[in-house]
Amino acid sequence: MPSIKAGERKLRERLTAILRATPTLMRVLSVARGLCLPDWLVFSGAVYQPVLNHLTGRPLDYGIKDYDLGYFDESDLSYEAEDAVIRRVKAAFDEPLRSMVEVRNQARVHLWFEAKFGEAFGPLSSTAEALERFASATFAVGVWLEPNDRLQIEAPFGLDDLFALRLRPNPRRKTVGFVRASADVRRRWPEVVVEDQP
Repeated sequence: MPSIKAGERKLRERLTAILRATPTLMRVLSVARGLCLPDWLVFSGAVYQPVLNHLTGRPLDYGIKDYDLGYFDESDLSYEAEDAVIRRVKAAFDEPLRSMVEVRNQARVHLWFEAKFGEAFGPLSSTAEALERFASATFAVGVWLEPNDRLQIEAPFGLDDLFALRLRPNPRRKTVGFVRASADVRRRWPEVVVEDQP
C-alpha cells in the first residue's frame, strides 16, 4: 500500500473523528465485526453522509437511509449462499437497523448489476475494489472496525472531494448513475458543488 501524504492523513483523522461521533454507524460496525464476514466493509452513504452533515451543520445521521455492508466470498456465488448471510446479519440487529443494514456479496455483483442498472459490470476481486466503481469519487469511501477498535479506511480516490463538498464523476469509470446520484445529494445537501468533469 502506498504511503499516505500528510494532507490525506489529516483528512483520514477528521473522518475517523466524525464517524466515531456517529453512534448508529459505530453500532453497525461493531455488530458487523462480530459477524466475522470475509473481507467486509461498510461503505457509501453511511460513511460519506456523516461528513456532509458535519460540514454543513446537520445532525450526523441526517439523510442516511441505509447502511451498506459489503463482503467478499467467491467460494459460493449462489443467491442462496448470499441470502443465508443476509438472514444471519438481519438476525444480529434489532429494529430499526435490522431493516436498514443492506448486505451484498461483492463477489456476485457482476451477476445481477447489468440487469438492474443497465450497465456492464465485470467481476470484482475484493470488496475494496467495488469502491473504485462507484459513480463518484466522493462516494467511494468504506470503513471496517478492527478487533482493537481501530477504524480502517478505504478511499481509493482520497478524501479531498468529500471534505471540499465537491461531487465529480468517477475518473476511472463513466456511469449513467452519476447524474441521478448527484441530483439526489444536491436535494439533501444543496451546499455540495457538482462538477461534471473528473
